[in-house]
Amino acid sequence: MTRPLALLTLLCLALTTAGCAVNPATGGANLVLMTENKEKEIGREEHEKVLASMPIYKDDVLQAYVERVGNDIAAVSHRPDLDYTFTIIDNPEINAFALPAGYVYVNRGLLTFMNSEAELAAVLAHEIGHITARHAVQQQARGGLAKTASTVGGIVTAVATGSGYVGSQISDIASIWAQSGLSGFGREDELEADSLGAEYIVNAGYDPAAMIEVITVLKNQEDFNRKVAGTGGGYHGLFATHPRNDKRLQEAIEDVATLGGNAITRTDNTEFRTALDGLVVGQSAQSQRSDERNRYYQSLLGYTLVFPPEWTVAETTTTATGSLEGAGSLRIEAQQLQDNLDPRLFIKEKLGIENLQQSEPLEQFRLVGHTGLVQTAEGTRERVAVIYLGRRAMIFRGQASSDEVDAEILASIRSFRAIQRGEGAGVEAKIRFVQASEFFDFKIVAQQSRIANYPEETLRLLNNYYPSGNPAPGTWIKLVE
Repeated sequence: MTRPLALLTLLCLALTTAGCAVNPATGGANLVLMTENKEKEIGREEHEKVLASMPIYKDDVLQAYVERVGNDIAAVSHRPDLDYTFTIIDNPEINAFALPAGYVYVNRGLLTFMNSEAELAAVLAHEIGHITARHAVQQQARGGLAKTASTVGGIVTAVATGSGYVGSQISDIASIWAQSGLSGFGREDELEADSLGAEYIVNAGYDPAAMIEVITVLKNQEDFNRKVAGTGGGYHGLFATHPRNDKRLQEAIEDVATLGGNAITRTDNTEFRTALDGLVVGQSAQSQRSDERNRYYQSLLGYTLVFPPEWTVAETTTTATGSLEGAGSLRIEAQQLQDNLDPRLFIKEKLGIENLQQSEPLEQFRLVGHTGLVQTAEGTRERVAVIYLGRRAMIFRGQASSDEVDAEILASIRSFRAIQRGEGAGVEAKIRFVQASEFFDFKIVAQQSRIANYPEETLRLLNNYYPSGNPAPGTWIKLVE
């Protein structure tokens, strides 16, 4: 018995039986503060909060397919008797999460990066691993939920197809349990979920190597984010917790692969391609409609952002100013970039602002910038920010009557991004599966793609051919049309 487990066992002996339980997945001792019936009650309540606060992706064929794969995995898990529910969230972020007692959620954006049914099974199995090992319940017992609620805003991911802040997604969810699931359970729990997930997909007839394949796909995405925006981040589990050559994970999967009597029988991806064909990439028409509450488009400079509710916008050819009398204002203007300066140095050297307070970097939608507050000559505070868009520096100056209004101004700045192709016209970019021809080349195909930013790199990432290489003739490939 390891020393931590021995200490936990002694602690369990000192507590009432309500405070201790055997982990149903590992057989080890867990310090938990609720019964399984209470866990199920919490799961139902928190699921309702998720449904009320998150948009659900409406595709009956895809939904039925995800349910089928998920239930096949759940049936061979350590807790097959739970009533599992699988939900697709209409969000382009790369993420998935689980709630106690059988509730699994996968973002539409994560599905776009899957290239086989086995990879989808690996993602769902990872989340089921969190459920069977009762990671959320253990975190609650350790007081981790309250900590999660206070820190979720700092997780960022940026996807070339139009996603933004994972932190925003987390803070928009009414369920603290869901916030905890999105932000992750820590390296040890994530590794355990991966190991359990590998065991489950083997039991269901899939190749356990799919777990590594998923990590590779998502690590490539992380590498590209870091290359173009200086930041990684993303999916709490398979994406964020392991390097692709993690020896502990590889050893765990190798151990699972040696389980006797479990042949790899599920290799046909026809149903996978049928279900994912037509999947929306980037912003959906539904999310566009819900996001148009006060969204402003500057077509000439190619940017968009959301101003605070009820603010009006005055514009010239190259500037835009949103304002609300008695509350505040935000002015945006463009300046050509002449030097390769860090955005923080741009504020200091080009805008002449030395005493920036509450200074912080901005990393969003593959754009980089910086923001902070400065004391004006009149004794008020001004919100200043700069974000680089191509070869332009977009300069933001905001005046706020209160800290609450300044928070709204900062939220507007964080919503700033490039306009996507077809955006505003109700036209969605969708996945189409085709077989590669003899002369298929991502560089050439990208020129006709609906993807606005980094089309070649994004197509490679979507198909797991990043950073180089082209498919053999006849290989099934995802295009975005």
